[in-house]
Amino acid sequence: MKTIIEPFRIKTVEPIRFTSVAERQAFLRAANYNLFTLKSDDVLIDLLTDSGTSAMSAAQWGALQRGDESYAGSPSFFRFEAAVQDLMPFRHVIPTHQGRAAEAILFSLIGGPGRKIPSNTHFDTTRGNIESGGAEAHDLLIAEGRRPDADHPFKGNMDVDALEAFLARHGDAVPCVMLTVTNNAGGGQPVSLANIRAVAETARRHGKPFFIDGCRFAENAWFIKEREEGQRGRAVKDIVRDMFAAADGMTMSAKKDAFANIGGWLALNDDDLALQARNRLILTEGFPTYGGMAGRDLDAIAQGLREIVDEDYLRYRVRTAAYLTEKLHALGVPVMRPAGGHAVFVDARAWLDHIPPLSYPGQAAAVALYELGGIRTCEIGTVMFGRKPDGTEAAAAMDLVRLALPRRVYTQSHADYVAETFEEVHRLRPRLKGFRIVEQPRFMRHFTAKFARLD
Repeated sequence: MKTIIEPFRIKTVEPIRFTSVAERQAFLRAANYNLFTLKSDDVLIDLLTDSGTSAMSAAQWGALQRGDESYAGSPSFFRFEAAVQDLMPFRHVIPTHQGRAAEAILFSLIGGPGRKIPSNTHFDTTRGNIESGGAEAHDLLIAEGRRPDADHPFKGNMDVDALEAFLARHGDAVPCVMLTVTNNAGGGQPVSLANIRAVAETARRHGKPFFIDGCRFAENAWFIKEREEGQRGRAVKDIVRDMFAAADGMTMSAKKDAFANIGGWLALNDDDLALQARNRLILTEGFPTYGGMAGRDLDAIAQGLREIVDEDYLRYRVRTAAYLTEKLHALGVPVMRPAGGHAVFVDARAWLDHIPPLSYPGQAAAVALYELGGIRTCEIGTVMFGRKPDGTEAAAAMDLVRLALPRRVYTQSHADYVAETFEEVHRLRPRLKGFRIVEQPRFMRHFTAKFARLD
Protein backbone atom coordinates (compact mmCIF):
# COMPACT_ATOMS: atom_id res chain seq x y z
CA MET A 1 0.00 0.00 0.00
CA LYS A 2 1.09 3.59 -0.58
CA THR A 3 -0.16 4.86 2.78
CA ILE A 4 2.33 4.37 5.60
CA ILE A 5 0.25 4.06 8.76
CA GLU A 6 1.35 4.41 12.37
CA PRO A 7 2.82 1.01 13.33
CA PHE A 8 1.07 1.06 16.71
CA ARG A 9 -2.36 1.36 18.35
CA ILE A 10 -3.21 4.10 20.84
CA LYS A 11 -4.60 2.88 24.17
CA THR A 12 -4.05 5.87 26.46
CA VAL A 13 -4.95 9.44 25.53
CA GLU A 14 -4.43 12.89 27.05
CA PRO A 15 -6.73 15.87 26.37
CA ILE A 16 -5.48 18.99 24.60
CA ARG A 17 -6.69 22.38 25.84
CA PHE A 18 -7.80 24.74 23.09
CA THR A 19 -7.02 28.45 23.45
CA SER A 20 -7.88 31.58 21.50
CA VAL A 21 -5.50 33.91 19.66
CA ALA A 22 -6.14 36.61 22.28
CA GLU A 23 -5.25 34.21 25.10
CA ARG A 24 -2.06 33.16 23.34
CA GLN A 25 -1.05 36.78 22.79
CA ALA A 26 -1.33 37.31 26.54
CA PHE A 27 0.66 34.15 27.25
CA LEU A 28 3.42 35.36 24.93
CA ARG A 29 3.65 38.73 26.64
CA ALA A 30 3.84 37.07 30.06
CA ALA A 31 6.58 34.75 28.75
CA ASN A 32 8.58 37.67 27.30
CA TYR A 33 8.11 36.05 23.87
CA ASN A 34 10.31 33.08 24.84
CA LEU A 35 8.50 29.87 23.91
CA PHE A 36 10.56 27.87 26.39
CA THR A 37 8.92 29.74 29.25
CA LEU A 38 5.34 29.07 28.17
CA LYS A 39 3.29 26.64 30.25
CA SER A 40 2.85 23.43 28.29
CA ASP A 41 -0.86 23.38 29.18
CA ASP A 42 -1.18 26.51 27.04
CA VAL A 43 0.28 24.76 23.95
CA LEU A 44 -1.97 23.04 21.43
CA ILE A 45 0.66 21.04 19.50
CA ASP A 46 4.08 20.95 21.14
CA LEU A 47 6.93 20.60 18.65
CA LEU A 48 9.51 22.35 20.82
CA THR A 49 11.61 19.20 21.12
CA ASP A 50 11.63 15.46 20.55
CA SER A 51 13.75 15.05 23.71
CA GLY A 52 12.00 13.16 26.49
CA THR A 53 8.59 13.67 24.88
CA SER A 54 8.13 10.18 23.41
CA ALA A 55 5.14 8.01 24.22
CA MET A 56 6.40 4.85 25.91
CA SER A 57 5.14 1.47 24.74
CA ALA A 58 3.17 -1.06 26.77
CA ALA A 59 6.35 -3.13 26.99
CA GLN A 60 8.24 -0.14 28.41
CA TRP A 61 5.56 0.51 31.01
CA GLY A 62 5.80 -3.18 31.91
CA ALA A 63 9.59 -2.85 32.17
CA LEU A 64 9.12 -0.14 34.79
CA GLN A 65 7.70 -2.79 37.09
CA ARG A 66 10.96 -4.76 36.81
CA GLY A 67 12.98 -1.78 37.97
CA ASP A 68 15.23 -2.62 40.89
CA GLU A 69 16.18 0.36 43.04
CA SER A 70 19.23 -1.13 44.75
CA TYR A 71 21.81 1.60 45.24
CA ALA A 72 24.66 -0.50 43.84
CA GLY A 73 24.73 -3.46 41.46
CA SER A 74 21.07 -3.34 40.45
CA PRO A 75 20.01 -5.93 37.85
CA SER A 76 18.32 -3.03 36.04
CA PHE A 77 21.77 -1.61 35.30
CA PHE A 78 23.01 -4.87 33.83
CA ARG A 79 19.96 -5.15 31.58
CA PHE A 80 20.57 -1.54 30.51
CA GLU A 81 24.28 -2.17 29.90
CA ALA A 82 23.57 -5.30 27.84
CA ALA A 83 21.02 -3.45 25.68
CA VAL A 84 23.50 -0.63 24.97
CA GLN A 85 26.37 -3.01 24.19
CA ASP A 86 24.14 -5.06 21.90
CA LEU A 87 24.09 -2.01 19.59
CA MET A 88 27.23 -0.06 20.53
CA PRO A 89 30.32 -2.21 21.17
CA PHE A 90 32.00 -0.10 23.88
CA ARG A 91 33.76 -1.60 26.90
CA HIS A 92 32.45 0.91 29.44
CA VAL A 93 28.85 2.18 29.68
CA ILE A 94 28.38 4.94 32.26
CA PRO A 95 24.73 5.98 32.89
CA THR A 96 23.79 9.64 33.36
CA HIS A 97 20.48 11.39 33.96
CA GLN A 98 20.53 12.82 30.41
CA GLY A 99 22.88 13.52 27.52
CA ARG A 100 24.17 16.89 28.67
CA ALA A 101 25.40 15.26 31.88
CA ALA A 102 27.47 12.84 29.80
CA GLU A 103 28.86 15.82 27.87
CA ALA A 104 29.62 17.70 31.09
CA ILE A 105 31.61 14.76 32.46
CA LEU A 106 33.50 14.19 29.21
CA PHE A 107 34.49 17.82 28.66
CA SER A 108 35.38 18.38 32.30
CA LEU A 109 38.04 15.72 31.72
CA ILE A 110 39.31 16.52 28.21
CA GLY A 111 38.25 20.15 27.67
CA GLY A 112 39.41 23.40 29.20
CA PRO A 113 41.08 26.66 28.14
CA GLY A 114 43.05 26.44 24.91
CA ARG A 115 41.32 23.27 23.70
CA LYS A 116 39.57 23.10 20.33
CA ILE A 117 36.96 20.45 19.56
CA PRO A 118 35.80 19.95 15.94
CA SER A 119 32.52 18.37 14.87
CA ASN A 120 30.15 18.49 11.91
CA THR A 121 27.90 20.78 14.00
CA HIS A 122 27.84 20.92 17.79
CA PHE A 123 24.33 21.25 19.17
CA ASP A 124 23.45 23.67 21.97
CA THR A 125 24.23 21.63 25.09
CA THR A 126 27.42 20.21 23.57
CA ARG A 127 28.60 23.66 22.61
CA GLY A 128 27.59 25.00 26.02
CA ASN A 129 29.51 22.31 27.90
CA ILE A 130 32.58 22.86 25.73
CA GLU A 131 32.57 26.64 25.97
CA SER A 132 31.67 26.90 29.65
CA GLY A 133 34.96 25.16 30.45
CA GLY A 134 36.94 27.57 28.27
CA ALA A 135 37.39 25.38 25.19
CA GLU A 136 36.28 26.24 21.66
CA ALA A 137 33.64 24.36 19.64
CA HIS A 138 34.31 24.32 15.87
CA ASP A 139 31.85 23.24 13.15
CA LEU A 140 33.25 21.65 9.98
CA LEU A 141 30.08 20.79 8.09
CA ILE A 142 30.19 20.18 4.32
CA ALA A 143 29.13 23.17 2.20
CA GLU A 144 25.86 21.50 1.11
CA GLY A 145 24.83 21.18 4.75
CA ARG A 146 24.80 24.96 5.12
CA ARG A 147 22.39 25.39 2.20
CA PRO A 148 18.80 24.43 3.06
CA ASP A 149 17.88 24.09 -0.63
CA ALA A 150 20.88 21.92 -1.61
CA ASP A 151 20.07 18.41 -2.83
CA HIS A 152 22.45 16.01 -1.07
CA PRO A 153 21.62 12.69 0.60
CA PHE A 154 24.00 13.21 3.55
CA LYS A 155 24.02 16.89 4.39
CA GLY A 156 25.20 16.07 7.92
CA ASN A 157 28.62 14.88 6.70
CA MET A 158 31.75 16.46 8.10
CA ASP A 159 34.14 18.09 5.62
CA VAL A 160 37.01 15.62 5.91
CA ASP A 161 39.47 17.87 4.06
CA ALA A 162 38.65 20.71 6.47
CA LEU A 163 39.15 18.31 9.39
CA GLU A 164 42.52 17.26 8.01
CA ALA A 165 43.59 20.90 7.73
CA PHE A 166 42.20 21.71 11.19
CA LEU A 167 44.13 18.87 12.82
CA ALA A 168 47.30 19.78 10.94
CA ARG A 169 47.03 23.35 12.20
CA HIS A 170 45.68 22.86 15.74
CA GLY A 171 46.56 19.25 16.52
CA ASP A 172 48.17 19.88 19.90
CA ALA A 173 45.04 21.72 21.10
CA VAL A 174 42.56 19.07 19.94
CA PRO A 175 41.61 16.47 22.60
CA CYS A 176 39.10 14.62 20.38
CA VAL A 177 37.05 14.73 17.20
CA MET A 178 33.24 14.56 17.42
CA LEU A 179 30.42 13.80 15.02
CA THR A 180 26.69 14.31 15.64
CA VAL A 181 24.29 11.76 14.07
CA THR A 182 21.91 12.88 12.81
CA ASN A 183 23.09 16.49 12.59
CA ASN A 184 20.42 18.23 14.66
CA ALA A 185 21.53 21.85 14.33
CA GLY A 186 21.94 21.35 10.57
CA GLY A 187 18.40 20.24 9.87
CA GLY A 188 18.34 16.69 11.25
CA GLN A 189 20.42 15.61 8.28
CA PRO A 190 22.14 12.22 8.27
CA VAL A 191 25.82 11.29 8.15
CA SER A 192 26.90 8.50 5.81
CA LEU A 193 28.69 5.41 7.04
CA ALA A 194 31.52 6.23 4.66
CA ASN A 195 31.86 9.68 6.23
CA ILE A 196 31.82 8.24 9.76
CA ARG A 197 34.65 5.91 8.81
CA ALA A 198 36.61 8.64 7.02
CA VAL A 199 36.35 10.97 10.03
CA ALA A 200 37.43 8.13 12.33
CA GLU A 201 40.43 7.29 10.13
CA THR A 202 41.49 10.94 9.94
CA ALA A 203 41.23 11.35 13.71
CA ARG A 204 43.26 8.19 14.38
CA ARG A 205 45.94 9.17 11.89
CA HIS A 206 46.44 12.30 13.99
CA GLY A 207 46.32 10.35 17.25
CA LYS A 208 42.94 11.73 18.34
CA PRO A 209 40.05 9.75 19.86
CA PHE A 210 36.80 9.88 17.92
CA PHE A 211 33.44 10.36 19.67
CA ILE A 212 29.91 10.16 18.31
CA ASP A 213 27.01 12.17 19.70
CA GLY A 214 24.51 9.41 18.99
CA CYS A 215 21.17 10.86 20.10
CA ARG A 216 19.37 9.92 16.87
CA PHE A 217 21.51 6.97 15.80
CA ALA A 218 18.62 4.77 14.62
CA GLU A 219 17.20 7.43 12.30
CA ASN A 220 20.71 7.97 10.93
CA ALA A 221 21.10 4.23 10.32
CA TRP A 222 17.78 4.17 8.46
CA PHE A 223 18.97 6.93 6.12
CA ILE A 224 22.19 4.99 5.51
CA LYS A 225 20.12 1.93 4.62
CA GLU A 226 17.89 3.95 2.28
CA ARG A 227 20.43 6.26 0.63
CA GLU A 228 23.96 4.89 0.79
CA GLU A 229 25.33 2.66 -1.94
CA GLY A 230 25.76 -0.94 -0.82
CA GLN A 231 23.66 -0.59 2.36
CA ARG A 232 20.07 -1.10 1.20
CA GLY A 233 19.83 -4.83 1.88
CA ARG A 234 21.32 -4.64 5.36
CA ALA A 235 19.55 -4.70 8.73
CA VAL A 236 19.43 -1.38 10.57
CA LYS A 237 20.82 -3.06 13.68
CA ASP A 238 23.93 -4.16 11.77
CA ILE A 239 24.41 -0.65 10.37
CA VAL A 240 24.17 0.79 13.90
CA ARG A 241 26.91 -1.57 15.07
CA ASP A 242 29.13 -0.53 12.17
CA MET A 243 28.58 3.15 12.96
CA PHE A 244 29.78 2.82 16.55
CA ALA A 245 32.50 0.27 15.81
CA ALA A 246 34.35 3.16 14.17
CA ALA A 247 34.30 5.25 17.37
CA ASP A 248 36.29 5.33 20.60
CA GLY A 249 33.35 6.57 22.62
CA MET A 250 29.94 8.23 22.53
CA THR A 251 27.62 10.55 24.37
CA MET A 252 23.92 9.80 24.31
CA SER A 253 20.63 11.28 25.37
CA ALA A 254 18.26 8.34 25.80
CA LYS A 255 15.45 10.91 25.62
CA LYS A 256 15.68 10.72 21.83
CA ASP A 257 16.32 7.37 20.09
CA ALA A 258 15.65 5.20 23.12
CA PHE A 259 12.00 6.25 23.62
CA ALA A 260 12.78 7.30 27.20
CA ASN A 261 11.52 10.27 29.16
CA ILE A 262 14.84 10.64 31.00
CA GLY A 263 18.35 9.22 30.88
CA GLY A 264 21.55 8.99 28.89
CA TRP A 265 25.05 7.60 28.99
CA LEU A 266 28.72 8.09 28.26
CA ALA A 267 30.36 5.06 26.64
CA LEU A 268 34.12 4.64 26.33
CA ASN A 269 36.81 2.18 25.32
CA ASP A 270 39.66 3.91 27.15
CA ASP A 271 40.03 2.27 30.59
CA ASP A 272 41.77 5.21 32.24
CA LEU A 273 39.32 7.78 30.92
CA ALA A 274 36.43 5.57 32.02
CA LEU A 275 37.87 5.39 35.55
CA GLN A 276 38.12 9.19 35.69
CA ALA A 277 34.59 9.53 34.31
CA ARG A 278 33.13 7.17 36.93
CA ASN A 279 34.87 9.10 39.69
CA ARG A 280 33.39 12.33 38.32
CA LEU A 281 30.00 10.62 37.99
CA ILE A 282 29.99 9.73 41.69
CA LEU A 283 30.57 13.40 42.56
CA THR A 284 27.88 14.79 40.29
CA GLU A 285 25.34 12.13 39.29
CA GLY A 286 25.36 9.05 41.49
CA PHE A 287 26.81 5.56 41.80
CA PRO A 288 28.10 4.06 38.50
CA THR A 289 25.26 1.52 38.33
CA TYR A 290 22.50 4.10 38.38
CA GLY A 291 24.09 7.42 37.42
CA GLY A 292 21.27 9.76 38.36
CA MET A 293 18.45 7.50 37.19
CA ALA A 294 16.02 5.22 38.92
CA GLY A 295 16.32 1.52 38.15
CA ARG A 296 12.92 1.64 36.46
CA ASP A 297 14.27 4.23 34.01
CA LEU A 298 17.22 1.98 33.17
CA ASP A 299 14.80 -0.84 32.33
CA ALA A 300 12.63 1.46 30.21
CA ILE A 301 15.70 2.49 28.21
CA ALA A 302 16.75 -1.13 27.73
CA GLN A 303 13.35 -1.94 26.25
CA GLY A 304 13.33 1.25 24.18
CA LEU A 305 16.66 0.33 22.58
CA ARG A 306 15.13 -2.93 21.38
CA GLU A 307 12.14 -1.10 19.90
CA ILE A 308 13.96 1.77 18.18
CA VAL A 309 15.66 -0.43 15.57
CA ASP A 310 12.32 -1.82 14.38
CA GLU A 311 12.30 -1.04 10.67
CA ASP A 312 8.53 -0.65 10.37
CA TYR A 313 8.73 2.08 13.00
CA LEU A 314 11.70 3.81 11.35
CA ARG A 315 10.00 3.79 7.95
CA TYR A 316 6.94 5.46 9.49
CA ARG A 317 9.05 7.90 11.51
CA VAL A 318 11.04 9.20 8.56
CA ARG A 319 7.98 9.33 6.34
CA THR A 320 6.17 11.51 8.91
CA ALA A 321 8.84 14.23 8.64
CA ALA A 322 8.83 13.92 4.85
CA TYR A 323 5.02 14.24 4.71
CA LEU A 324 4.99 17.55 6.56
CA THR A 325 8.05 18.82 4.69
CA GLU A 326 6.30 18.15 1.38
CA LYS A 327 3.13 19.95 2.48
CA LEU A 328 5.05 23.05 3.56
CA HIS A 329 7.11 23.06 0.38
CA ALA A 330 3.90 22.93 -1.67
CA LEU A 331 2.70 26.05 0.19
CA GLY A 332 5.85 27.91 -0.82
CA VAL A 333 7.44 27.77 2.64
CA PRO A 334 11.23 27.27 2.25
CA VAL A 335 12.19 24.11 4.09
CA MET A 336 15.33 22.04 4.58
CA ARG A 337 15.38 19.37 1.88
CA PRO A 338 15.62 16.48 1.69
CA ALA A 339 13.62 15.96 4.88
CA GLY A 340 15.53 14.97 7.98
CA GLY A 341 14.54 12.35 10.48
CA HIS A 342 13.28 13.79 13.75
CA ALA A 343 12.00 17.18 12.63
CA VAL A 344 10.96 19.53 9.88
CA PHE A 345 13.22 22.58 9.50
CA VAL A 346 11.95 25.83 8.03
CA ASP A 347 14.45 28.27 6.51
CA ALA A 348 13.22 31.34 8.40
CA ARG A 349 15.90 33.60 6.93
CA ALA A 350 14.54 32.97 3.43
CA TRP A 351 10.89 32.86 4.52
CA LEU A 352 11.00 36.17 6.40
CA ASP A 353 13.64 37.81 4.25
CA HIS A 354 12.52 41.30 5.33
CA ILE A 355 13.84 40.57 8.86
CA PRO A 356 17.66 40.67 9.15
CA PRO A 357 19.44 37.87 11.04
CA LEU A 358 20.28 40.06 14.05
CA SER A 359 16.56 40.79 14.41
CA TYR A 360 15.98 37.04 14.70
CA PRO A 361 13.68 35.91 11.87
CA GLY A 362 13.52 32.41 13.37
CA GLN A 363 12.14 33.80 16.61
CA ALA A 364 9.63 35.90 14.69
CA ALA A 365 8.40 32.84 12.77
CA ALA A 366 8.18 30.69 15.90
CA VAL A 367 6.21 33.32 17.80
CA ALA A 368 3.78 33.71 14.88
CA LEU A 369 3.15 29.96 14.69
CA TYR A 370 2.22 29.90 18.36
CA GLU A 371 0.17 33.08 18.24
CA LEU A 372 -1.94 31.99 15.27
CA GLY A 373 -2.12 28.23 15.80
CA GLY A 374 -0.95 27.35 19.30
CA ILE A 375 2.01 25.44 17.88
CA ARG A 376 5.25 25.63 19.88
CA THR A 377 8.47 25.22 17.90
CA CYS A 378 12.14 26.02 18.44
CA GLU A 379 14.41 28.63 16.85
CA ILE A 380 17.74 27.18 15.74
CA GLY A 381 19.69 30.11 14.42
CA THR A 382 21.08 33.43 15.56
CA VAL A 383 19.30 33.34 18.92
CA MET A 384 20.71 29.90 19.71
CA PHE A 385 24.15 30.25 18.14
CA GLY A 386 24.76 33.94 17.46
CA ARG A 387 26.32 34.95 20.78
CA LYS A 388 30.04 34.22 21.07
CA PRO A 389 31.87 33.37 24.33
CA ASP A 390 33.42 36.86 24.37
CA GLY A 391 29.94 38.44 24.36
CA THR A 392 29.96 39.61 20.74
CA GLU A 393 27.19 38.65 18.37
CA ALA A 394 27.08 37.61 14.73
CA ALA A 395 24.54 35.97 12.45
CA ALA A 396 24.49 32.18 12.65
CA ALA A 397 25.18 30.11 9.53
CA MET A 398 21.42 29.59 9.11
CA ASP A 399 18.23 30.81 10.76
CA LEU A 400 15.98 27.79 11.06
CA VAL A 401 12.78 26.94 12.89
CA ARG A 402 12.64 23.32 14.02
CA LEU A 403 9.39 21.41 14.26
CA ALA A 404 10.60 18.49 16.37
CA LEU A 405 8.24 15.52 16.20
CA PRO A 406 7.72 13.65 19.48
CA ARG A 407 7.84 9.89 18.88
CA ARG A 408 4.49 8.07 18.78
CA VAL A 409 2.56 11.12 20.04
CA TYR A 410 0.83 12.97 17.18
CA THR A 411 -1.15 11.71 14.18
CA GLN A 412 -1.54 12.76 10.56
CA SER A 413 -4.42 15.10 11.40
CA HIS A 414 -2.11 17.00 13.75
CA ALA A 415 0.38 17.34 10.88
CA ASP A 416 -2.38 18.64 8.62
CA TYR A 417 -3.35 21.23 11.25
CA VAL A 418 0.28 22.37 11.45
CA ALA A 419 0.32 22.80 7.67
CA GLU A 420 -2.88 24.88 7.80
CA THR A 421 -1.33 27.14 10.43
CA PHE A 422 1.69 27.63 8.19
CA GLU A 423 -0.63 28.57 5.35
CA GLU A 424 -2.07 31.38 7.47
CA VAL A 425 1.35 32.60 8.68
CA HIS A 426 2.64 32.45 5.10
CA ARG A 427 -0.18 34.79 4.03
CA LEU A 428 0.61 37.26 6.84
CA ARG A 429 4.41 37.02 6.77
CA PRO A 430 5.09 40.52 5.30
CA ARG A 431 3.53 41.97 8.47
CA LEU A 432 5.72 40.01 10.90
CA LYS A 433 8.35 41.95 12.81
CA GLY A 434 11.65 41.01 14.34
CA PHE A 435 12.73 40.93 17.97
CA ARG A 436 15.47 42.23 20.21
CA ILE A 437 16.86 40.58 23.32
CA VAL A 438 16.38 42.62 26.50
CA GLU A 439 17.88 40.13 28.97
CA GLN A 440 20.07 37.06 28.52
CA PRO A 441 22.47 34.73 30.34
CA ARG A 442 26.06 34.20 29.19
CA PHE A 443 25.60 30.62 27.95
CA MET A 444 22.68 28.91 26.19
CA ARG A 445 20.64 32.09 26.19
CA HIS A 446 17.76 30.70 24.16
CA PHE A 447 16.36 28.84 27.17
CA THR A 448 15.78 31.91 29.36
CA ALA A 449 16.35 35.09 27.31
CA LYS A 450 13.66 37.78 27.36
CA PHE A 451 12.56 39.36 24.08
CA ALA A 452 10.75 42.48 22.96
CA ARG A 453 9.08 42.90 19.59
CA LEU A 454 10.62 45.54 17.33
CA ASP A 455 8.44 48.46 16.21
